[in-house]
Amino acid sequence: MSKKEVKKVSKAPFNELPLSKENYLLMLVGLVIIIIGFVLISGSTDIYNFTKMKIAPNVLLIGFFFEIYAIMKKPKAKADNTEA
Repeated sequence: MSKKEVKKVSKAPFNELPLSKENYLLMLVGLVIIIIGFVLISGSTDIYNFTKMKIAPNVLLIGFFFEIYAIMKKPKAKADNTEA
C-alpha cells in the first residue's frame, strides 16, 4: 500500500492585512467617487436632468471600476534591505 503524503500549508501570519496600505487608500478614493455619483443622482427635482441621466451614472461606473482596480492591484514587492 502507498503512504499518504502530508503537505504542509504555510499560513499567512494573522497580523498581516490581505491588501496593502495603497490598496486601502485607492478603495477610499473609489468610495468617495461613488458617493459623489450618488449625490449627483439625487440632485435636483427634475427627473430628466442631464446630470441625473448622463453624468451621475458614468461617475458611479467609474467609481465601481476604480474599486475593482483597487482590490485587484498587486502590492509592490518589498525590498529587503537587511544587508549589513
